[in-house]
Parts: sequence; C-alpha cells; structure tokens
Amino acid sequence: MTSTPSRRSMLAAGAAGAAGVGLSVTGAMPSLAEASPRRPGGDYDRAPRGPHGRTAPFPPLVDDPAGLLALPPGFSYAVVTRAGVTRLEEGGLTPSNHDGTAVFSTGRGRYTLIQNHELKAGSPLGVPHVKGTVYDEQALNAGGCTVIRTDVRGRNLGEYVAISGTSTNCAGGPTPWGTWLTCEETEDRAGAAWKGNGTSGVYGKDHGYVFEVFHDGRTLPKPIKALGRYSHEACAVSHDRRQIFLSEDASGPNGLFYRWTAPRGFRAGPGLADRLADDAGVLEAMQIIMPDGSVLPDVAYLTSAQLGLPFPVKWKAMPDRDARTTSTRKQFKDGEVTRGKKFEGVYGTDRGVYVVNSYAFSDGDLPTDAVPHDGMVWFYDYEASTIQLVAYFPHQATAKTGAKPKYDDLTFDGPDNVTVTPWGSLVLAEDGVGSSHVLSATPYGPTQAIARNMLNDSEFTGPTFSDDGKVLFVNMQDPGLTFAITGPWEKYLG
Repeated sequence: MTSTPSRRSMLAAGAAGAAGVGLSVTGAMPSLAEASPRRPGGDYDRAPRGPHGRTAPFPPLVDDPAGLLALPPGFSYAVVTRAGVTRLEEGGLTPSNHDGTAVFSTGRGRYTLIQNHELKAGSPLGVPHVKGTVYDEQALNAGGCTVIRTDVRGRNLGEYVAISGTSTNCAGGPTPWGTWLTCEETEDRAGAAWKGNGTSGVYGKDHGYVFEVFHDGRTLPKPIKALGRYSHEACAVSHDRRQIFLSEDASGPNGLFYRWTAPRGFRAGPGLADRLADDAGVLEAMQIIMPDGSVLPDVAYLTSAQLGLPFPVKWKAMPDRDARTTSTRKQFKDGEVTRGKKFEGVYGTDRGVYVVNSYAFSDGDLPTDAVPHDGMVWFYDYEASTIQLVAYFPHQATAKTGAKPKYDDLTFDGPDNVTVTPWGSLVLAEDGVGSSHVLSATPYGPTQAIARNMLNDSEFTGPTFSDDGKVLFVNMQDPGLTFAITGPWEKYLG
C-alpha cells in the first residue's frame, strides 16, 4: 500500500516531535519498572532511567577454546542438553531445534525448564510420542516440549516429554501461575501431507494453536482455541490476567499483533483449554493510529526518528479466529490493521508488554514506500493504550546482500526472542545474518554482546533468567544446545 501525502507529513511531524528523545538507535529502551512512565499531567516521561546501580559496560568477549560460546571475562557456561546426545527419561534422545524456553525456580538452587522444539512431523530428532502427552497421533517425530531439571551449575538432572504431536513449537510465554504457553508457528490443517526422515503421512488434526504446558506431569494436550489459529510466535499474559497478547510470524501479507480479552468475570489461570469455550472472549488485531487518524499499514513506515514517541492503539475484532477458510491475517484489507514483517518475541511486565519485529528488508515483503530495517523493539502500555518504538536496528547492507560478517563482527541485526532481566533491562537473542549474539540492551546505553555463537551461524533462542539472577539460560537452535551461563551478572546489569 502506498503511503498518502498526509501520512508522510504526519510521520515527519512525529519525527520532529521525537527528535529530542535521545535514545540510541542500536537499542536503548525503558526498564521493566519504568517503561513509558507517565507524568502527572498524563504526558510521557521520555527520559526513563536505566537499571538501578548500573556500574560498568560488559567487557569484550573472549573466544571459547571449545569453539562454542564466546563470553565476557569472568563468565562461564555449562551445556545442559545436547540434541541427539543427552537422553530423555523415557529412553529416547533429546530432540533438536531448541526454541522458546521458560525457567521456574524449585528451591535449593534447582530449576525446571520447559523448552519448545520447533519441528514439523518427520524430523530426524523429533519429540517422541509419550502416552498422555500426544495432541495429534499422526504427527510423528514432530515438535512439542520437554521439561529439563537442572541447577546453578548447569547439571542435567533429567529431561522428559511434556507435550508431543504438536508442530513447529516456536516461542510462547510463561504464565503468572507457573505454566508455559507453547505456540505452534504453522497453519497446517488436518490432512496436510508431511514427509521426512524416510517417513511420510498426513496430519490428523488442525495445527496453529497455543497449548498450556505444566511441568509436574499434568499437561493437557488440548489447544486453547479461543486464542486463535495462525502462525503463532510468542505471547504474554497481562498483569491482571484479563488479556493475552500474541505475535504472528508470517508474511504474504505480513503478520499481526493480537490481543485476546477474557469474557466478563473471567480471570486467566491454570487449565485454560478446559475452562474456555472455543469462541470465548474477543480476539483482536492491533491498529496503530497516526496523528491524522489513519491506521499505520505496516510498522516498517517508522524509523529511528520515531523512537520514544507514543502512538495510540486501537484493536479490531477478528472475524474468524479459527481461520476455517481464510488465514486470520488475510481477513483484513490493507490499511485496516497494522502489519509487521516477523512479529517475534513477546514479554510482559506489570506496566505493559514488549514485542519485537525481527527485520524487514526483503523485496516484495514491504509496502512500496516503507523503510527497510534490521529490527525493532516496541513497548505497549496497558493503561495508556499506546505503543512506542524503544529500539531500532538500522538496515545493514550485508543483510540485504546476504554477505555474512565475520563471527567476531559486532554489527547487530535480527532481534528475535526477548526477556526482561531481574534488574529490568532486556536480553535479546539474535536471528540475523552471519554471527549470532545474545544481546544486553539498556536505557541510553549501546546494545552490547554478552555471548557469541562460535560454532556456526545458527540463531540463539529462548533466553531466560532464573528469578534469583544467578543463571541465564539460552539455546543455540542448531545443533540444539541449552547453555547455563553464570558470572557476575549483577555487576553489569544490577
């Protein structure tokens, strides 16, 4: 869709208004407690403070003699799981393609991880079917979740299957009541063919749903259909448990950012699939409203000039959330809702929710006069119903040409999964071109590398901090490794 002169002029006016924000284009953002703070008069404080007591930048990364993970001096890692090497309690091998992960402290220095495996049926190292965990009996060696028990030293204390027979489990989100919402990033319908690893078949059930996963053996392999069927990426439950925010990683057309609002009197809690009817509540798609009252057609119209500028948000109801005949994102005309290339990581706080756009530079994926970029991070304010751009990764020539920077290159691009640290800053996992990093991003400071993949150019996934701040767990999707990283985190983040 071609931008109108009115929209161009309004964006220019917005840029002028945001010129004094002074945020770093490589990743400055509000802290957890102070994101988008409002002044007494209702305006926004555009000078949020950083994490309390921040004293020093991370030092340069040091190469790993084992060739896996470069870290700052004073930090170390342990490999918790390795696809095809470590074993499941059921007897099989750890599945591959580690993705979204949540961590729950269980006391006495021990933790429980719930981990996605982003796999379609027929994968060489798929999640094995275990009785009581299977959603689709015909989705063999597909995605799902495993539960991992570990400690502060990263010792593998056991891993078992929590849900199986699902497909392409990408990210998701932890719930306030201590479970994990795992998201299928697919729209495969029952009867769709799959083939791989010398086997073939068809899916027996529709896919593209969100499932709730427990880590104590009570997982119900039943989709939460009220949250819609589409290429889910991640989600976050609001502080009052009345809403769930969900991202869609899709193109042709580009995906949407969704909000589900509970029925009157309902408060989200354990067992959502059993407690909610398929059409319960309202599922809506985001509309970013421009100063002239029009709907921003795609987030790629905005640039670093709009950093920190709050835009009003409205929501448009989804006609058919189960996408029986038409994909959810295709049920709206261009200009009715705000699209984005690769809506990715989502993480909720008491004040609002962060959502990431990984990149937008491919020809044909953007509106004709939109601006290519290599990543955006947004913050949606619950109370104000506004969204603001809090980090912007400018487009790099290497991204479009496909040229890969050296593995020690510090050009950051492709932010994907996101988490908030115990100190209020963000950690981002890169899924970009060339070298992949785990990034620390804080208000007013530059985005910093806190880990680098030395093995290959695979993306990092599922960064998540233990509540006590002692361990950062993160995955390397290929070949499938889970790391427990320890060190003086508080010195640099506290």
